[in-house]
Amino acid sequence: MVKTYLDITELSIKLNLINKKTGKPANHILRFWEKEFSEIRPTILKGNRRYYNQKQVEKIKYIKYLLKDKGLTIKGAKNILKGKKNIDAIDRNIIEKEYLKNSIKNKSNNILKKIKGLKNYG
Repeated sequence: MVKTYLDITELSIKLNLINKKTGKPANHILRFWEKEFSEIRPTILKGNRRYYNQKQVEKIKYIKYLLKDKGLTIKGAKNILKGKKNIDAIDRNIIEKEYLKNSIKNKSNNILKKIKGLKNYG
């Protein structure tokens, strides 16, 4: 079952944003990205708690991919997200296709794990 909203700690864990020294979720990374990327707008409820819907989660996954996997700078990632003209359209399309391919592969692997778990359960 997919939760409709994830809080900041759940999202940090899901994205594997973990402090290597403490082993705790690195929520500060998500808060920093909120300040840098206008595309990230969590719902903030009582007690200043941040909650992210699935659309936000997908945007954040893409931002993480651009920064961590592709090694882009914040400025480079912003340019990709905003479709700036100084980014070669071919490069942007390649990056988007790689991300989608990786995303589909990860989702497929998760489904296979769940199926194997059901086989082992029964």
